[in-house]
Formats: sequence, C-alpha cells, structure tokens
Amino acid sequence: MSTALHAGGAPRRNQRRRPARRDLASNAGRPGSTSPTAAETAPDPVVVDEAPVESFAELGVPSPVVSALAGLGVTTPFPIQAASLRSSLAGRDVLGRGRTGSGKTVAFAVPTVAILAGSAQRLQPRRPRSLILVPTRELAAQVAAVVVPLAKAMGLRVTTVYGGVSQGPQVAALRPGIDILVACPGRLEDLIGQGHCQLGAVEVTVLDEADHLADLGFLPAVKRLLDQTPAGRQRLLFSATLDRGVDEVVRRYLNDPVTHSVDSADTIPPMLDHHIFTVTPEHKAAVVRELASGAERSLLFTRTKHAARKLARQLTGQGIPAVDLHGNLSQPQRARNLAAFAKGSARVLVATDIAARGIHVDDIALVVHVDPPTEPKAYLHRSGRTARAGAAGVVVTVMTPGQVGDVKTLVRHAGIRPTTARVAPGDPRMAALTGPLAPLSFVDPSPPVTPRSEAGRGGPSSGAGGAGRRPRGNGSPSPDRRPVAPRRGPGPAPRRRPR
Repeated sequence: MSTALHAGGAPRRNQRRRPARRDLASNAGRPGSTSPTAAETAPDPVVVDEAPVESFAELGVPSPVVSALAGLGVTTPFPIQAASLRSSLAGRDVLGRGRTGSGKTVAFAVPTVAILAGSAQRLQPRRPRSLILVPTRELAAQVAAVVVPLAKAMGLRVTTVYGGVSQGPQVAALRPGIDILVACPGRLEDLIGQGHCQLGAVEVTVLDEADHLADLGFLPAVKRLLDQTPAGRQRLLFSATLDRGVDEVVRRYLNDPVTHSVDSADTIPPMLDHHIFTVTPEHKAAVVRELASGAERSLLFTRTKHAARKLARQLTGQGIPAVDLHGNLSQPQRARNLAAFAKGSARVLVATDIAARGIHVDDIALVVHVDPPTEPKAYLHRSGRTARAGAAGVVVTVMTPGQVGDVKTLVRHAGIRPTTARVAPGDPRMAALTGPLAPLSFVDPSPPVTPRSEAGRGGPSSGAGGAGRRPRGNGSPSPDRRPVAPRRGPGPAPRRRPR
C-alpha cells in the first residue's frame, strides 16, 4: 500500500554543489577509495572515525530531525550512525557495512532527509527527489516507518512502491511529485516503463541491504535504475557483506566513497547464546512446541512454506498463538501476520528465510532453527533476528541424528561455538532457555481470510477483479458454483438423471 505524507513547509536552503565525478582509476591507493584494484585487494577499507558522540546534534543533524528521532526512541547514535553521518551529511558518497540490526536505516534516512531539506530543487510531477532501493516489501514498509517521521519534521513527502498490491495508489502518490521514494526494483521498473515515474531529478540514491538485493537477483535491475539517476549526485550504499557483485556496484556507481565498517554479517553479537539440541524424529514436534511456549516472542524458521504454514496452525491449535510468514501469502496477509507478531497477539512467528533479512521486530528473545539452514550465511542472518541493538538473545538449532554431520559443518563455517545437548520433551534445559511459560490461548489471533471466491462480490470494481466481472470465457466454472451442462441447440434440454 502506498503512503504519501506531507507536513508544513520548512524553508529550503540553497542546494549544495558536489564535486564533479572523477575517474575512479585515479583513486587507487587513496583512503576510502574503491577502485577495481583496491576492491580486489582490500574490498572494504575502514575509515578511522573521531571519538564517539553522545547525541545526533553533535553530528550536525537538524534539530527537527533530532526531535523526530527522539520520538522514535532513538537518542544516542549507534556505531554505524556515528561513523557515517559526518560524511553523508557533508554530501559524500558513503559505503557502510554493518550487519542487520546495527542501525543502518537511521544512518541513511537522516542524511537523505537533511540533504533534501537543504536543497533548492522543487517537486516535479512523477520525478522523486531521492530513491531508496530495498529488496523486499516488508523492508520497504519498515524503512518507510523510520523515514516518514523524519521527513514529516522537515516538510517532505514519502511514498512506497512494491509489488503484490494494486499499483493504483502508488501511481496516484507519484503523480504530483514526491520527495523520498522507497521502492523495490521490480515494481519501480514496471512503473517507469508505463511512464508513471522518472528518475532524472534524484538527488540522493540509497541502496539498502545491497547484498540481499544481489542474493535475490536484483542487481541487473538495480544497475538499470542507477543508470537513470543523474551522475555526480550523492549515493549511499549499506550492506552486511560486500560479496555477490556488490563491490562491482560500488566501483561503478559510487564516487570516491568514504567507507565505514562497524561489523559484518559474520560478526557474532556478544550477547547471543547458541545451542544445538539433538532430538529423535518422534520427539521433534514436542520439543519444538516446548521451545515455542515461552512468554516472550519466538521466531521459528522452517525450510519450506508448507512446513511454516502447518507448524503455525499446529501451535495455534495447541494453545500457542502463532502466525506464519512465507512467499505464498499475499501482501495484506503478510502485513497482518507481522502486525499480530509485533503487537503481541501472536507470540510466535513461523517463517521461511524470507524473514531472515529485513524484518525488524523488537524484543525477539528466541530464534529456533526448526529445520537447520544449509549455509552459514543463512544461519547468521536468521540468528540475527534476536540480540539486536545490544540486547541479549538465544538461538537454538534442533537437529535429528541424521543431520549431525551437516550441522557440525554449518556451525564450524559460521564461526560459532554452541552448547550442545541431547534432549527429550520435558528436559529442564529447554525451560531454562524459554523462561516462564505463557498461558495457553485457544483463540486464533488473526482474523479470518476472505475466500477468493467471495472477494470482489458486492464491492467496487478495482484492479484485477471486482463486482460485475464477467464469467471467464474459457468455460471453466466459478470456484464456488457447480458446473452447468451447456444446452445442445434448439431442442429440449436433456432429462435430469434421478438422484
């Protein structure tokens, strides 16, 4: 769903002129350079930053933005924010590396808002002034939740663009002009192809979770979109790692970037406690149920969509309110389930790897790998949903005897030293991790989903379907009606067979 917000006009100062783009090959060997030679030998040099700061005001953040950050509960800069804001607020291109949960969203949202507020450029129809590219719909919504209050404080408009929903509201939001566009590459390319959006006025471009954009195969689309933005304008790239072609994007599109690295995807949070429980196949379901029965939020990962849906239903039926998150859900269903988990009406979220990146829900106490992942990077990203922003967290991997060899290899490559144990239902070691049990609740926390056969009846026509839609011309029956045999010409109808 698209959201357009605007607040009273703050005065805009003259636009900062940035130095002309220089040949990247001439930057080899300079601090912070990302020439091809430097990227091959030292892909992410670390800039030594000044002494730690205690407030955003010390970094030069405008006071309305400081107040808006305080309203979000953010008063002291995280390391990646303190490290990068001086460079980005000065108009420099920035390459920021930090694992998910390290505060990267604020690190790029603040300079984007501040730079636009100080620019003399005015809104133009269908031409956003800044672009934030993200890999998933969920991350787009979460980034917008941070950006909107900051932008509103400076009188800027924000909208989101992603697939899985009707494009009508998104087109309507883009039509009068927008300051900050948070977008997924696929839907944005579609809208540009239809003439609903142009990127020729973009002043600041941000790539968030660049390595995940690469993992999902979006880098070709990202390059096509970046080619449509003006050369020489500010670009900020934030990523947990610099593999899978991200370094190529850095070399091609960032102009002499300042690099700030606080931690990477393979950095283990100090407050994260890892455990591996070996269970027999017949005891696995009961052990998983006990791990999910604590009073605090738990996030359970399965390998397949079917397993996630099935486990969420089983837990809910056993009195543990749970919702699922996977690729087979529509965007409204995803949003509803995430909201139920974030608000606490569902204490358990059962997800596939779609939730391992870009999903931020506070106070997740326990992550359970119901199905162990197949690669260390997936393990670390899943586990990173807990122990965020300095908080403590627990990660449990449940394995059967046949998975011992694979899991040993996994944790060795992930660089962790877990506590291992063989457990059965009722083992006190599980209760020590989950803490006090939550009271059982046998009420489904999520509202019923309207069947597809009923969606569109009696309501206004919209998008792909609605009231008054004609029957399909291929002769296939409506899913909620019994097929009717066609008549055989002008003669009498065939006699019905007695039942």
